[in-house]
Amino acid sequence: MRLIGITGGIGTGKSTVTNYLHSRYHLPILDADIYARAAVAVGSPILTAIGQRYGDDILRSDGTLDRPQLGEIIFNNPVERQWLESQIHPYVRHCFDREISRLQPDATAVLAIPLLFEAKITDLVTEIWVVSCDLSTQIERVMQRDLIDKTAAIKRIESQMPLAEKMALADVNLDNSTNITDLERQIDLKISNSI
Repeated sequence: MRLIGITGGIGTGKSTVTNYLHSRYHLPILDADIYARAAVAVGSPILTAIGQRYGDDILRSDGTLDRPQLGEIIFNNPVERQWLESQIHPYVRHCFDREISRLQPDATAVLAIPLLFEAKITDLVTEIWVVSCDLSTQIERVMQRDLIDKTAAIKRIESQMPLAEKMALADVNLDNSTNITDLERQIDLKISNSI
C-alpha cells in the first residue's frame, strides 16, 4: 500500500496538489480537514467541550462553531491551541485508521494532513510530500483566503512548524512559488512512474 502524506505550511497549496492527484490520477483523498470539521459537528462531544471551555459565545445561533472567533483565540494563545488540538487530533487519527483499513492492500491513496508533523502521525503514511512556496507568496495567499491582515497572516504561519523543518523531513518537496503548470509538472515527475 502506498500512502502519500501531503503536508506543508498554511497557504502553500496543499489542496491544489491533492485536487490534481485526484483529478489526474484518480487517487482517493483522505482529508484531515474534513475529519476535523466532523469532530466539531453540532452535538459532538468535542463541540460541547469547546463550548464549556470558551462559553456559548463561541457558538453561532444555529449551534455551529464560530470558526473565526475560535481562530482568534487559538492563533493568539499556544496553550489554547494545544488544548484544542488535544481534543481534535485523536478523532482525526481514528478517522484515518478507519479509512485506511478499508483500502485494498495494493492501493495508492493520498492523505491530506496539514499538521502531519505537529500531530505526530507520520506513521500513517509511507512517504511524505511537503508543498512549499516563498514566504511573501504564502503571506499573500493566507491574507486573501482568510480575509485577514498581514500581521494576522504571519501569526498563523508562525503558529505552525517552520516550513524549512518540514522540507528537511520530506521524501518529496514540491515548490509552489511559480505557477500551476510548473507545480503539476513536478507532481507528474514524482508519481507517474509508480501508479
